[in-house]
Amino acid sequence: MAVNKDMLPRHRGSWIDWFHHKNVVFDATAWHCFHCWSLEGKNRMEQHEEFPTKIFAIKTTTGQEKNVARLVAAKVEMSKVPIKAILVPETLRGYVFIEAEGPHFVEEAIVGIKHVRSRIPGIVTFSEIERYIVKKPIIEELNENDIVEVTGGPFKGMRAKITRIDRTKAEVTLELLEATFTLPITVNSDYVKLVERTRTESSGETLNG
Repeated sequence: MAVNKDMLPRHRGSWIDWFHHKNVVFDATAWHCFHCWSLEGKNRMEQHEEFPTKIFAIKTTTGQEKNVARLVAAKVEMSKVPIKAILVPETLRGYVFIEAEGPHFVEEAIVGIKHVRSRIPGIVTFSEIERYIVKKPIIEELNENDIVEVTGGPFKGMRAKITRIDRTKAEVTLELLEATFTLPITVNSDYVKLVERTRTESSGETLNG
């Protein structure tokens, strides 16, 4: 189950774009993500280039990590503290990670927040937390009648409608929308990109991917 997009504050820019473009998400069983890194940020961190934001670790009361993150996110939204990201790893109890340009912004965001114990001195590198980031198979995001774009093979660039999904084999059967014939084709799900979700039965509205 992926993290609900509604949990992601959008007012801080386009930091979510790269992960959605690459179908990389934070697994809800591992992370609760209130924002994400951009490709530019990831590359700069990996190449040890100068970058305006850094990651800081916050020590919390064990079991209160999510509550701390929610309270900090609310304070950031209300007080306009320049915080870029708030992340909670399920497998590392008692810690919340915050991304900001400097420790003083982190201190401003956490002061007065219940169950915050302290800010750990120093910064955390991207490589230290990267193992918590998982790539979610695109097959899990697809449904019959979704509109996709073929990203590989002889039909690359063409749009198609999904008519059948074999999740065991990670394959989708497509009906090409731009072809003069209706011969179904079956491709690996890695070779399609979601363009438009199917209509919901309840509202009848199309959900854009």
